[in-house]
Amino acid sequence: MTSKEITVPDDGQPSMSPSSLAGSILAAALLLPGVQARAEAPPTNGVISIGYLDYRESQSDMDRIRVHAPSVSIMAPVAGVWSISASAVTDDVSGASPRYHTAVSGASRMSDDRKAGDVSLKRYLDRGSVSVGASYSTEHDYVSRAFSLQGTFESEDRNTTWSAGFGRANDEINSTGGAVVGEKKNTTNLLVGVTQVLTKNDVVQLTLAHDRGRGFFSDPYKAFDNRPRSRNENTVLLRWNHHVESTGGISRSSYRYYRDSFGVRGHTLSQEYVQPLSQGWTVTPEVRLYTQSAADFYYDPVYDPVFGTPFPPGFNAANPGLSSADQRLSGFGAVTVGLKVSKQIDKLWSVDVKASAYQQRGSWRAFHSGSPGLEPLRAQTFQIAVNRQW
Repeated sequence: MTSKEITVPDDGQPSMSPSSLAGSILAAALLLPGVQARAEAPPTNGVISIGYLDYRESQSDMDRIRVHAPSVSIMAPVAGVWSISASAVTDDVSGASPRYHTAVSGASRMSDDRKAGDVSLKRYLDRGSVSVGASYSTEHDYVSRAFSLQGTFESEDRNTTWSAGFGRANDEINSTGGAVVGEKKNTTNLLVGVTQVLTKNDVVQLTLAHDRGRGFFSDPYKAFDNRPRSRNENTVLLRWNHHVESTGGISRSSYRYYRDSFGVRGHTLSQEYVQPLSQGWTVTPEVRLYTQSAADFYYDPVYDPVFGTPFPPGFNAANPGLSSADQRLSGFGAVTVGLKVSKQIDKLWSVDVKASAYQQRGSWRAFHSGSPGLEPLRAQTFQIAVNRQW
């Protein structure tokens, strides 16, 4: 993780390095399908989407990270049994790293441009599909290359779908100023899942994921940040979609458990409700609750009036050991609320707009000890996308 990374991704989990690209590709391939039982059919129409994301973080009276991210994506059917998808995004990131502690007022300034793209090819079978994908991300101090392979297989009655995926990412880190040159990080992602239609109104999905990372995980822009050179991550994700016949809406519930070899344990509980309205409108309110424990080597920094630096407790320059004051590795709880509004303009055009607000506090953590002295962190996200079929 680097100090310029966005702190709050969609799932509430502490943000990860670009090596999560391979895992993101896999996750996108295993989205929970609709509540009606049906085979995965090749698309008959192509879709192009143009989007824009505005993201802001703040802490106390200080603005932190600001991100502007225009994007474009396209999906096209090919020869009746294939589809090809591609997307590109550029992130204009600026701001400051998190404030370590209420007593520490300083925060480094930064700016960066990240460019990323991915492409995937999918083959539809009689009872399943196979797809392969690749992605690339670059910024001034970080380059990531990733690929993935995934497949699905449906039961004869089309009520059960098994899924499996494999991903691999290779990253290179060269920090500004030359403190870190030519460091590597390699991550392997494994994922299996099953989706089951229970009734005409209910679908459930269970997904298990394991990520194995080796290489450089420290933050070169943070003092006394020295993390293990390996990180194993395990995730259990349970989803349930329920169709509400009386309103025509869909309730989407999920629970996610996360643990890693750093000692972080995380719980995410999410709920959203998709309600179609008249004249092509759809509204989707959502709420997400998140809590995590601190990493084993995380420390709450204490301001030193002489050195003016948050030294780790018992710091020994000759043998510094593992340590990090990164707020994303602390124990905290977080709440996200959001609202998405969609409009189907005609058979070809549609528009989606989404706004969400996030707040993180050490005192909100559950099940584990937290860091109540850390300043609350807030974030707001605005997204808009225009979509056209052809």
